[in-house]
Amino acid sequence: MEGLLTPETAQVFCGPGLAEVCETVGIPPVLHLGSCVDNSRILLAATEVVKAGGLGNDICDLPAAGSAPEWMSEKAISIGHYFVSSGVYTVFGVTLPTSGAPVFHDYICKDLEKIYGGMWDIEPDPVKHAQKMIAHIDRKRKELGIDKARDRVLMDMADRREMEAAYQQA
Repeated sequence: MEGLLTPETAQVFCGPGLAEVCETVGIPPVLHLGSCVDNSRILLAATEVVKAGGLGNDICDLPAAGSAPEWMSEKAISIGHYFVSSGVYTVFGVTLPTSGAPVFHDYICKDLEKIYGGMWDIEPDPVKHAQKMIAHIDRKRKELGIDKARDRVLMDMADRREMEAAYQQA
């Protein structure tokens, strides 16, 4: 992952907004949670982000993308498909074994997003693979209105209590 799995790299490789989030939370810019069988942990984290509020109403609203550089078995693809049908745009690094069925292949790479919010995309070139993920994240950030720099607002304890009271009333 080229060093992107340590929190310190956020200051070097990320924009100011993501770097600030990484520093505040103490996380790296790229979260690697294991192999495809660990997708449920990623989906739990994404669900908690949605439940916390502020970044959409569903997993498919989040400015996030999945990457599956290669596959080892049909089981891995089925697990990845669970991830996609949970609302995560996922770029696959090699040809899916569905390429021989063009109608079905188009369905999972185009039409599935209309139903579940997530879809497969195919890109074997690693740079283009990353660019597709970044483009998706940028689109989702724009849809959420968080694509532009804003003045940083520091909140004191009174502001936080007021916000908490409003949250509890809602």
